Amino acid sequence: MDGNLPNDIEKIVEADRAHVWHHLTQHKPFETGEPRIIVEGRGMRVWDQHGKEHIDAVSGGVWTVNVGYGRERIANAVRDQLIKLNYFAGSAGSVPGALFSEKLISKMPGMSRVYYTNSGSEANEKAFKMVRQIAHKRYGGKKHKILYRERDYHGTTIAALSAGGQDERNAQYGPFTPGFVRVPHCLEYRAQWDLSGEEYGQRAADAIEEVILAEGPDTVGALCLEPVTAGGGVITPPPGYWPRVQEICRKYDILLHIDEVVCGIGRTGTWFGYQHYGVEPDFVTMAKGVASGYAAIACCVTNEKVFDMFKEDASDPMDYFRDISTFGGCTAGPAAALENMAIIEEEGLLENTVAMGDYMLDQLNALKDKHEVIGDVRGKGLFLGAELVADRASKEPVPEKQVQAVVGDCMAQGVVIGATNRSIPGFNNTLCYSPALIARKDDIDQIIEATDKALTKVFG
Repeated sequence: MDGNLPNDIEKIVEADRAHVWHHLTQHKPFETGEPRIIVEGRGMRVWDQHGKEHIDAVSGGVWTVNVGYGRERIANAVRDQLIKLNYFAGSAGSVPGALFSEKLISKMPGMSRVYYTNSGSEANEKAFKMVRQIAHKRYGGKKHKILYRERDYHGTTIAALSAGGQDERNAQYGPFTPGFVRVPHCLEYRAQWDLSGEEYGQRAADAIEEVILAEGPDTVGALCLEPVTAGGGVITPPPGYWPRVQEICRKYDILLHIDEVVCGIGRTGTWFGYQHYGVEPDFVTMAKGVASGYAAIACCVTNEKVFDMFKEDASDPMDYFRDISTFGGCTAGPAAALENMAIIEEEGLLENTVAMGDYMLDQLNALKDKHEVIGDVRGKGLFLGAELVADRASKEPVPEKQVQAVVGDCMAQGVVIGATNRSIPGFNNTLCYSPALIARKDDIDQIIEATDKALTKVFG
């Protein structure tokens, strides 16, 4: 930090307390206490209104700031672009929009078209609408159902929540959009079948086929999945799962929609999480790390097969994708995203993510050896979770208040970690880690040390 807090920091805190509605936050405590204001960020560290330094192990709180704070070259690229042209609706192109789409597609073999939006929820909405329009164009509206997976999360709009596999996050927001159908999760630690390894993965995928057959394959248009489940517990798929999923989609002519809002742009050590598993999606949606939070941008990317279905008959005024995203026309997003990707390439951050992810996974497993309360450790790259249990044999989750006490104690130590929050009833018991892709061993050691101390304090 430069050492200088705003002169009117007390006024800022009071303005926040009086007028800002924070996300995912119960505001009652602010009647007697004060909200946290993050004033500055550099690298992997942020400072609050008291000047206290924190190491950020969740990349902006929600897995976003992939290249770290204080990147002047991104800020300068955005400034320069805004002076040249800040906005024009997506019905026309822009220079950064064209250049970033080319750069992005170069990292996604088999994909070809980029539809710009302003959030992950909206990107997923676009894919859902495309599926529905294809159903009407090709199948008389019948093949309109969209399958989604238990524990997965795809956004906060009503349609995105309709595809949401987290019952607590969905609670009190219904009724939901019809035509969305749930399939079972694939978390082997919470096994639904007496199998393991590749056999478990294939069986979890077979459960998707069972739902398709029950609904009728001629009614199912798409399957929407996260490559690694994020807020539902950091769930890496078992071996054998994704190849079987791909086979099922092709067998029943079902479009495969992969939600990379969290995993995309390097988080798991590849450009996209699905690229670990050799699958070929029809839709890929992304947001968060696309510009590392330096500008708002999200994308719905399709292959040419999907794109071609929206230009079959130029004489038909209903044939194209009749949609717009107002702020998908902002030029700051693709300008920032171009610099973001350049930084990842120039600094070897994919390779660093693999190396540091392996190191952090080893350190979390060492904590598991020390603390009986850690039942399972899992993850991919710098996207990791530690599930806390009261008993390893029964796998009974620890009370959520104790999980939050661990998070709170880490915060008091100056380390920001996360936890599953308002997601799965009774199973908000996984600590979540997603440090920036620039993380080094000493950063990870500090995060692990704080977790160790917090677990000792809370659980003994």
